[in-house]
Amino acid sequence: MAPALHPTTIRSVRVTAMDIPLLAPFGISGGALEVAANALVRVELADGTLGHGEAAPFPAYNGETQPGTLGSLSSAANWLPGRDASDWEGIGAEFRARAAPPCGAALCALETALLDAVARSAGTSLWRHFGGAGTELETDMTVTTGTPDEARAAARAIRRRGIRTIKAKVGGPGGPSADLLRICAIMEAAPGSPLILDGNARLGRAEARELVAGLRERGIEPILLEQWLPRDDLEGMRALGEETGWTVAADEGVATAGDLRRVARSGAAQVVNIKLMKDGISGALGVVGAAREAGIGLMIGGNVESILAMTASACFAAGLGGFAHADLDTPLFLAENPFQGGYTLEGSRISVAHISHGHGVLPADLLL
Repeated sequence: MAPALHPTTIRSVRVTAMDIPLLAPFGISGGALEVAANALVRVELADGTLGHGEAAPFPAYNGETQPGTLGSLSSAANWLPGRDASDWEGIGAEFRARAAPPCGAALCALETALLDAVARSAGTSLWRHFGGAGTELETDMTVTTGTPDEARAAARAIRRRGIRTIKAKVGGPGGPSADLLRICAIMEAAPGSPLILDGNARLGRAEARELVAGLRERGIEPILLEQWLPRDDLEGMRALGEETGWTVAADEGVATAGDLRRVARSGAAQVVNIKLMKDGISGALGVVGAAREAGIGLMIGGNVESILAMTASACFAAGLGGFAHADLDTPLFLAENPFQGGYTLEGSRISVAHISHGHGVLPADLLL
């Protein structure tokens, strides 16, 4: 007789494309998405437990594409059966070594599916797996690139939802003068709202100085300047913070713990936006550890993700604790929700307290 398999032995892995239409294009400085061209990973364990993970590549953000993501994951599906899902970090490291870069979104999907399956098999939630420090976060909501009238309408809708903090994309078409018109429209529609300005690494130093001058002339003081300058311009980021006295957050410039240490040594940022899509869950844990050692504040964010990936990130941040900023709003931009379960949202408050197994999200077709 063949020996019995361990309950967390991987029996099979299934990878499928997942195209989710958006209510409107999601524009950042580098381009826009009209459809969230994502991928879904399903892991089945020997005990029959299923775990699910989502990849959300965003070509304008980091160059990752849906075809590349699907290719990396489909290749892994051939060598994963028979492995123990509880060694998710080891499997993730092997995937990273085998896959063609960039592969952060694919790695995130795989590690999420493995952890979801392992936690469900053990009868525990992901937020408890990550430490159980808390169950709530306060999210902002984004105003994407567009016209001042579109920005004004978006800001009013955000406030009607009960969300306080507004994150506005800058660095798009029209330069700083166009950004200022949009920001003023936002503040007219939502006076007193804490404001994060996100450049997605597309502003030059001269453009940054022009935008800062315009903001000061209008008495607008953001709570965060998120990655205005190119990822490697650490000196420019440091100078931006010193000259303005405003808090600078690194995003595109930090994917790994090594990146974080480099930013910390240069004094380039005081906050880091951690996204599981950058270098998977294991990579994100490394960034959190390095940030805490360096005294860098924590923010949790994501790409254009469904409730599945956003809930995994919410469990990560709430469970670990210490995240002062959250940007987990993209399910609100999707025209369809192919899942059931996940975090709850009341106003700006995200809660994962009700989740008892894994990340608590299942594809809707499994429940029919």
